[in-house]
Amino acid sequence: MREQHRPAPTLHGPRRRGVLAAGAGAAALGTLALAGCADPAGGGGGGRPVRGGRLRAAFAGGGTNETLDPHLANLFGDAARAKALFDKLADFGPDLAARHRLAASWEPDRALKRWRVTLREATFHNGAPVTAADVLHSYRRIADPKKAFRARADLEPIDLDASRATGKRSLEFHLKRPTAEFPNVLAAFGTYILPADVDDDFKKPVGSGPFRFVSFRPGTSTVLRRYADHWDGAPYLDELEFVGVNEESARINALLGGQVEYAHELNPTTARAHQDSGRVNIVRLKNSAMQAFALKTDRPPFDDKRVREAFFLIADRTELVKGALSGAGEIGNDLFGKGYEFYADSLPQRHQDLDRARALLKKAGAEDLEVTLDTSDVAAGFTEAAAIFRDQAKKAGVTVKVRTGDPDSYWSDILDSGTMCCYRSGAMPIGTHISQRLLTDSTTNATKWQHKDFDELYATAQSTADDSERERLYARMQRRLHAEGGFLVWGFADWIVGTARQLRGVRRDAPANTLDWARFDKVWLA
Repeated sequence: MREQHRPAPTLHGPRRRGVLAAGAGAAALGTLALAGCADPAGGGGGGRPVRGGRLRAAFAGGGTNETLDPHLANLFGDAARAKALFDKLADFGPDLAARHRLAASWEPDRALKRWRVTLREATFHNGAPVTAADVLHSYRRIADPKKAFRARADLEPIDLDASRATGKRSLEFHLKRPTAEFPNVLAAFGTYILPADVDDDFKKPVGSGPFRFVSFRPGTSTVLRRYADHWDGAPYLDELEFVGVNEESARINALLGGQVEYAHELNPTTARAHQDSGRVNIVRLKNSAMQAFALKTDRPPFDDKRVREAFFLIADRTELVKGALSGAGEIGNDLFGKGYEFYADSLPQRHQDLDRARALLKKAGAEDLEVTLDTSDVAAGFTEAAAIFRDQAKKAGVTVKVRTGDPDSYWSDILDSGTMCCYRSGAMPIGTHISQRLLTDSTTNATKWQHKDFDELYATAQSTADDSERERLYARMQRRLHAEGGFLVWGFADWIVGTARQLRGVRRDAPANTLDWARFDKVWLA
């Protein structure tokens, strides 16, 4: 399944394929469970790491369309392979703050328009050092307007013509405008570093990741072997095999039958059935996907902020999480990024208040309101959430007509048409969410939230070097969105994977698309 609007990491068609979340980077994608540690029950710690063995990991595949080109990666399986074979300058931690990877350090000038980056000592699988020339080559490849690399938009702030190497392992990035969160650009999905002097036909890819290439059969199997000289330490595993298994039922059966040790993307019903069986471990990656209704703020009835607030108060979020997500998640508060860096967690949690909702609708002259809610089976829980909210709205005197759209065109259809729709997004920094979805010229602005003063506030935040001041500005933006925005964020879904009992070291505090998600260089077979 493809990601429909770049670079949001929205996840489509979960029965067959997983789309990233990221850049987009979905899309995919919170509050941290067991932060900083793994689960000792077998999905994590449980003893001293040991070396050896082959781990087989089942992911939904893309058939003959699968690629080893990390700049073209789109599916979750593609992304996991890319992470194993290649490195980025940075990646996102569990709170969606950028963490150093190939970049040992980064430092801006006072104007935040030039960033000096120093690379750590790392080597590619052919023994060649990773250099500034490799970084510039990779970024220029991604930014090629003739190509369709998904990270191109993420690199847009960089003036690559003016950027230059200042040494073998140092470079200076020139930006088109002040950008305080430039490390998030370095961490963007798909910004992997390739060697400048190696043919990039990807029949035998050369990267600097923890595993090196052995074999590739698109849609079927990819075999990788430990890279002993990886800068972050050699993996515990001897070998890693990615196995293409499209059907969720086949993935769990392969795990139960011992054909694989890791099964990606299980549904909540499957997780419940096997949670306490003792046969496998169920790993829930908290807050990997925002669940919401998008209200278009530029047209009736949602151009009246009183109507939007009324809908916020109609929602029984607990019922939505229980019914649409089978309880595999937690309630939202009409803001993206719960638990992420700069999230405004001081705002009061909104709860259902039907009396207040009816009063607001009466003031707005919308007592007998009828609205159409667009949904689709493009994502798990969408049709269930629509039906649940329809029944909740009825209690406030609102008639909600549910309209089911075509999964193949749903994400493009809802951008401009309709007034209310089911929506979800994977993990990304809060600043990225704002830039992609909430500015006047954002290309994926599903709520049509278009306010010049809000745009200016975001620009001010981006050019503010002091973290605490930038946090204050983000809090100000989120207070406004909470009061009168267009996203009714009712929940945050867990991303669920299954693991064999003998697999250890799997992190539980890593939302999908972050550094420690599907990070097989730090797991082992007991």
